[in-house]
Amino acid sequence: MDTQQFRDQITAASAERRPLRIRGGGSKDWYGQQPHGELLDTRAYSGIIDYEPTELVITARCGTPLDEIEAALASRNQALAFEPPHYGAGATLGGMVACGLSGPSRQAVGAVRDFVLGAVLMDGRGDTLRFGGQVMKNVAGYDVSRLLTGALGTLGLMLEISLKVLPRPVAVSSRRFAATEAEAIGRLNEWGGQPLPISASCWSDGVLTIRLSGAQAAVSAAEKKLGGETVVDDHAFWHSLREQTHAFFDIQGPQKALWRLSVPSVTPPLALPGATLIEWGGAQRWLRTGADADAGKIRSALAGIGGHATLYRGADKSVGVFQPLAPAVAQIHRNLKASFDPAGIFNPGRMYPDF
Repeated sequence: MDTQQFRDQITAASAERRPLRIRGGGSKDWYGQQPHGELLDTRAYSGIIDYEPTELVITARCGTPLDEIEAALASRNQALAFEPPHYGAGATLGGMVACGLSGPSRQAVGAVRDFVLGAVLMDGRGDTLRFGGQVMKNVAGYDVSRLLTGALGTLGLMLEISLKVLPRPVAVSSRRFAATEAEAIGRLNEWGGQPLPISASCWSDGVLTIRLSGAQAAVSAAEKKLGGETVVDDHAFWHSLREQTHAFFDIQGPQKALWRLSVPSVTPPLALPGATLIEWGGAQRWLRTGADADAGKIRSALAGIGGHATLYRGADKSVGVFQPLAPAVAQIHRNLKASFDPAGIFNPGRMYPDF
């Protein structure tokens, strides 16, 4: 497939101000506000364009399956270090960047946007724009390629994306400790200030689990210092956390809403109704609560400590999936949207009703 078909569909939709729903594998259709509009399917625009293992850079088209990219990297003992969740077999590169979701290793290596080096974008006029490149030093001025990360396709169609990749760690070991929520938060922040190779952490239901990754000597020294119980099948555990197949994320019972809370890592246990799971050294907290939970109360509680809340799954999305923006910030978003998508056709309302 060539890009002319995309251009024809985009220019026709812009002329008629007809909404387009950009979609890859659809594995994250549930994320954000309800998608709507004429389907713009990216899956046919697929394939790895360039992969330089010695340069730690891979470039691929938007519809390329994540499984294909990860298999290519694994063959050279490399990986997408931020461990992006798939949430389904059809996950694509474009969807991964558009949603901007990171996995358990986010606390150690950074988020998706930290690995995006460049992007080729088709805007609402059908023009092809290039941002960034394939090396870090190409990033200058407005870093648009990273701005696209997490924008849910509201600014345009990402055609190609260049990502920084990293070697897989030589050694990996996971340790488990009994701890209350307050004890876990204290330990994670104490350990976070020490030169320990902690690459992931999780607390839930009285159990704190950490993952150590890096050189064998560093991992062995950390094991000896921290103690704890060895997690035998640790790959399965962290995979269940990444893909949210862990029992905590089952929202079929009376607790039918899952909130993603971003807070300063030192924040003590939150006095909110429901069950909690903690990741990222204390900075990301999942709240499983009733579908009728007061969204305003949850968000106001976090605003007072410099945090924010996202309605991840379940409940009524009319309360707004994402934290409401301050007026000045909302205006910046609208200005960016108007610049890239003057007719407002790309995934309208997917993030905010007026965006």
